[in-house]
Amino acid sequence: MINASTPARLLSDGIELAVRVTPRASRTLLAGLTRDAQGQTWLQVRLAAPPVEGAANAALLRFLAELFDVPASACRLVAGASARNKRVHISGDPAQLRARLAPLLAGASR
Repeated sequence: MINASTPARLLSDGIELAVRVTPRASRTLLAGLTRDAQGQTWLQVRLAAPPVEGAANAALLRFLAELFDVPASACRLVAGASARNKRVHISGDPAQLRARLAPLLAGASR
């Protein structure tokens, strides 16, 4: 389980992110952190893509690959294919991914 105070969980082969997606936004961007009624923290991402035929999911994976400077093939949707709340696994060196995550979370919490 991802810790309620952070949207990320470090794994031996990468990280898992809890992401809340808003499709059909004016542009794709990292919009901050949000909490649900249970207190779980989610990384809020606004996507320009519509939630049609997997377009938003594909856009999310491409966006996260760009943010973490990994190939798109390193990002995989683990849960939430048809929901706003998703879990995404990003494969790679956990230390490097953690180093990329810290400034994203710091910027997202402002």
